[in-house]
Amino acid sequence: MTLRLFDTAARQLRDFVPRTPGEVGIYYCGATVQAPPHIGHLRPAVAFDVLGRWLERSGCAVTTIRNVTDINDKIFARAAEAGVPWWAWAARHEQEFTAAYDALGVRRPTYEPHATAHVIEMIALVETLLASGNAYATGDGDVWFDVRSLPDYGALTNQRLDDLTPAPEDEAPVGTKRDPRDFALWKGAKPDEPATASWDAPFGRGRPGWHLECSAMATRYLGSEFDIHGGGLDLRFPHHENERAQSHAAGDPFARYWLHSAWITQSGVKMSKSLGNGLLASELLAKTRPVVLRYAIVSVQYRSMLEWSGDTVAEAEATWDRLAGFVDRASERVGDVPRDEVRGAELPTGFAAAMDDDLNVPAALAVVHEHLRAGNSALADGSRAADAVARHHLVALRAMLDVLGLDPRHPRWTEGGDSTAAVALAALVEAELQARVEARGARDFATSDAIRDRLAAAGIVVQDSAGGVRWSLAERRTET
Repeated sequence: MTLRLFDTAARQLRDFVPRTPGEVGIYYCGATVQAPPHIGHLRPAVAFDVLGRWLERSGCAVTTIRNVTDINDKIFARAAEAGVPWWAWAARHEQEFTAAYDALGVRRPTYEPHATAHVIEMIALVETLLASGNAYATGDGDVWFDVRSLPDYGALTNQRLDDLTPAPEDEAPVGTKRDPRDFALWKGAKPDEPATASWDAPFGRGRPGWHLECSAMATRYLGSEFDIHGGGLDLRFPHHENERAQSHAAGDPFARYWLHSAWITQSGVKMSKSLGNGLLASELLAKTRPVVLRYAIVSVQYRSMLEWSGDTVAEAEATWDRLAGFVDRASERVGDVPRDEVRGAELPTGFAAAMDDDLNVPAALAVVHEHLRAGNSALADGSRAADAVARHHLVALRAMLDVLGLDPRHPRWTEGGDSTAAVALAALVEAELQARVEARGARDFATSDAIRDRLAAAGIVVQDSAGGVRWSLAERRTET
């Protein structure tokens, strides 16, 4: 394997060598389900989806873990404001995240553990850290990690302990902790919190701290040492730094590589729930094809900031239409290529080299567009020999896009996919078109035009060409 990835801990590109040849374990932080997802939440999921696809295309068996944080202070607060149980609030927003992931073609993880389902493992980890002297209890049910007990605390983000400030979620009254930067492993139950949101533990009834969750769940599903830990750039500190600290203190090697995707920004400012500048996924998906949103996210290298503006979707849509348009035209000319052939096709060397270079998707897409131009030229030629060339470029283009989760002929991206409704629609339209052909053959142009108008009113675009009749769904128009 020639893949090189930028390791946040090493602060440089490293050759990726799986812990077990041919197998890769990935853990990346998923949703904290306190509110609906915005487009910024979807970028890490898309980035690690592409990574998993490329590793599989390179011959690896990939196990992916994406957690759900379904308990925290903000969930309590928002649920109380809405007058619903905290767990119902969390479940509702988890479903919204899942729907958004599915819409953008993010494949389901191998396992998707929930924090509330792994409290037993978390209690065991706290007990280990107490026994090793890396943690201490304060008598009120709280247990804190002693950051000064780990000599290299701060190594992941290359920060000196004395330069750090306590994270807001770990603030406590002066004198409560040994060091203001110590972070919570276990939070004692509070009178103003839901009684259902706490568990019995040897050190007092309470609930796990945020950082504890991921260490326990990653180890539970991938073992004490695994290949890749990932997440958004904002999670490097304190979350990932603290995960690393508590796992290393417990004697676990933990992650061999740390990967972080950059933010989606507006006017240079990170999208976030707290700032209120996030574009809700549901709103974007209501007016934009999901495949276009995926293309917009994928097309920028995962470690580069993606500035979201009014042109972002328009540019992605125009590019996607060129790619999908070529695939449609070429498939009509040379026949549809089976997906098994697409997935087994040899990838162009330039594309593979770009993907092996820390998933350099912009460089990989440059190779895609080379094949797009060559394929369009072959179609314009129109000769039988050129058809073979067009098919070659069709297969190569679809194979490359398939790695990115963007094969235009994948059922997810075709009009309605292979759903029952899509099959029914296709049958009805084809019947109408056959009736139109018969009317034209009988020179009954009034009936022929009426059928075309009826289809147009239903949002079906009919195009007559020398090769026959094509139909497609009309492009959705949105108000500006």
